[in-house]
Amino acid sequence: MTASVEVRGGGLPGAVASEWTKFWSVRATWWCLVAGTALMLFYGTLSAIAQRVGDQPQGAHTIALGGGFYLTQFAVIALATLFVASEYAGGGIRSTLLWTPVRSRVVLAKAAVLLPVLFAYGVLLSCAGMALATAVMDGHGLPTTLEAGFTTASGMGGYFALLGLLCTGIAWALRSAAGTLVSVIVLLVPLPLIVASLGLPEAMPYFPGIAGVNAMVEAGQPNPITMTAAPYALGVGLVICAAWTAAALLAGAAALHRRDA
Repeated sequence: MTASVEVRGGGLPGAVASEWTKFWSVRATWWCLVAGTALMLFYGTLSAIAQRVGDQPQGAHTIALGGGFYLTQFAVIALATLFVASEYAGGGIRSTLLWTPVRSRVVLAKAAVLLPVLFAYGVLLSCAGMALATAVMDGHGLPTTLEAGFTTASGMGGYFALLGLLCTGIAWALRSAAGTLVSVIVLLVPLPLIVASLGLPEAMPYFPGIAGVNAMVEAGQPNPITMTAAPYALGVGLVICAAWTAAALLAGAAALHRRDA
């Protein structure tokens, strides 16, 4: 009589558990998170101090938004890029694909780890930036309403989460940390400016970086980066980011399936 053996683990949950362990077990993860936090607090402190003497008053939510876009998002980009590209650099991708031979499952597992972590990171970091800015301004600058604070916090969380997945998709396709970093940074900042300078300023809000900022600003209020209001409703900015992210993940998954390790 043959005894049946129940097999536990494996599948997508097992792959997610494996990637979760790998994510938190490397120092690069912690360095990126700490660096992003330090950059937000540094920017928030200096900008709040400037409110005491400056002639362009801002609210704490606008300061936190600026810290996220100008500084902290680059720590997020580095974190998400290294989550994929470092495995190619060190050869660990061979073991990963041996343990999880279904290629699309590896892509989904890494995405499932990054999504909640970066969403929570964006929300908590924006709240910390707003709290610090409010304390340092000590009544100077513009007030921050509950609605404005909620929009900035939730928008930054959604933007960081989708930005991280966008980076992993490009990293799967390029298999290079340097190539991914350059590609993402150009897509977020210089490319929209170049397109606008070529006579298509109306296209700027549809690039992921500008769309992400629009998701952090109250409806009808100007984007502090472009100084114009978004041409679409509040939640559409994250939908645009999600479309870019989906395209990157599909391209990355296709490249992984075609070229393997």
